[in-house]
Amino acid sequence: MAVTIPNLQQYGFASDYQAIYDMAFRYAREELYELCERMDNEDWFPEQQYRAMHEQGFLGATIAPEHGGPGLDVLAQCFICEALSYWNHSIAACYLASDNLCINNLTHNANAVQKQQYFPRFCTGEAIGALGMTEPGAGSDALGSMATTARRDGDDFVLNGRKLFITNGPIADVLLVYAKTAPDRGNKGISAFIVEKSFEGFAVAQKLDKMGWRGSPTGELVFDDCRVPAGNLLGEENTGAGIMMSGLDIERAIGAFYCLGMTQRALDLSVEYANTREQFGKTIGNFQMVQAILADMYTDVETIRALTYQLGREVLELPVGEGGRGEIHKRSAAAVLHAGRASMRVLDNAVQLHGGMGFMRESEVNRLYRSGKVMEIGAGTNQVRQMIIAGELLRH
Repeated sequence: MAVTIPNLQQYGFASDYQAIYDMAFRYAREELYELCERMDNEDWFPEQQYRAMHEQGFLGATIAPEHGGPGLDVLAQCFICEALSYWNHSIAACYLASDNLCINNLTHNANAVQKQQYFPRFCTGEAIGALGMTEPGAGSDALGSMATTARRDGDDFVLNGRKLFITNGPIADVLLVYAKTAPDRGNKGISAFIVEKSFEGFAVAQKLDKMGWRGSPTGELVFDDCRVPAGNLLGEENTGAGIMMSGLDIERAIGAFYCLGMTQRALDLSVEYANTREQFGKTIGNFQMVQAILADMYTDVETIRALTYQLGREVLELPVGEGGRGEIHKRSAAAVLHAGRASMRVLDNAVQLHGGMGFMRESEVNRLYRSGKVMEIGAGTNQVRQMIIAGELLRH
């Protein structure tokens, strides 16, 4: 079948980005696509294949060369994620959680000792990362309702609490975890910590069973008097909210790139099906109603691309520590709001166009459809995104 590879220079990006995209696209097609069926059927995480991505320089993409990384920028990381999600969206979800939510936050906020301690492990594939923010009682209100606490005890902080719906939680070696160090100060009393799975008091309570993103492990984490060395405090004590909010804008940006990859795949599969499936003596692509569905799908994909690629430029120019407010906060929320909604329209149309086969769990469009819904929920629900956009509009 014909596959769509975007011409990034057509959208004003340098040829270096095209080379990175093409390399990730070829690798995912040749090495990762064949894993999809087993991942979906067995909820199997291909650990060996994931860690092997370090050989291509994909892991720790934004880590500087002095720590073993390729030193790419966040836009290159976004293009890698888009290319991976076209061929294997579940592995791309693991990549997004480790390389962006965890590692990219560390590149901006870790001190020299922390970088030396952890970055080489990420780059060699020895360590997989995760972000621990959401809790059983703190989803959309992740800051205000956070119940996990951390208190200083000698040379350690002692963490107590639970984190829920954590992508990579069951497989992560190193986690970026938020906890309240001064609960009486509200959002101004949150700190960020680097937690290793081997730390005393840390455990994975359960691996969660999802309808989509199968093979991308999601879990509940428990901190029961978990002892974290004081040197693993990220940034200054009680400044975690700023780290979290600035990271969320970048997370929403890469999430939109992620949507674009899997949505383009659904469109390409649908065009192929329309050109081969015959009814009433001709391929269904000859029928105007099918053509209308394809036209709507294409329009949704391209509007995702336009807003997402423009946001990629803006995130690239975002100063370190900025975000969580203002124009970029509004625009990142708008990009992922549109990407999530438009993706679900495309995926729904893909299932509709495939008819009975689209309803079968074994079909690829069915797998994409089941996974697409999370992009209207994760990184803030659609309604939270609307609140962010409206709040910024009304503020001015």
